[in-house]
Amino acid sequence: MTTAPMPPEPRGRYNSGGGYDPAGSVPAGGVSDDYRPARPAPGRPRPSRPEVDAAKLWPGGIATALVAALVALVGVLVCRWLLRIPLLAPKADGAYGDVHTTDLMLLAAAAALVATGLAHLLLLSTPRPLAFFAWIVGLATVLAVLVPFSTAAPLTAKIATAAVDLVLGCAIGSLVSGVAARSVRVPAGGDADYLDAVS
Repeated sequence: MTTAPMPPEPRGRYNSGGGYDPAGSVPAGGVSDDYRPARPAPGRPRPSRPEVDAAKLWPGGIATALVAALVALVGVLVCRWLLRIPLLAPKADGAYGDVHTTDLMLLAAAAALVATGLAHLLLLSTPRPLAFFAWIVGLATVLAVLVPFSTAAPLTAKIATAAVDLVLGCAIGSLVSGVAARSVRVPAGGDADYLDAVS
């Protein structure tokens, strides 16, 4: 008398909870717990706003203030010494002039620092910061060029003052704008308009 061979016993497996499942059951989705890929741990979210490196921006602004003060001094010396134009003081006060020359140098340096602060604020708050910065500095320069013509100074002194103010505005605007463009870090996937504005 022969007997039929016994069917092989189903192999069990360990499930994801650490227990032994003798039936070796498979979930309805077709993938057992021990073969299910682990869910990746959530990473640190990337910043959506650009980051301004103040350690680069403000030293550049201070250097711009020094350049602006020197531009003002050179402008006064060129007008008074080479062109013999009584800029800011009578001719009798010499090539340097008087305290008004020092005031102009300090005002130029302060304007450069204010422009740096404005650039910092725009970089943190607006989508096209350097476009707004260029407009603001440009209009302020136009105003500074027009103001001397409202005074009672001689026409040559008015033109000389306007020329010095124009050079100062161009120098401050270009230097601060260049420093600001190199002091910002735009994260991957950031605002395309912002990236175009600071590139």
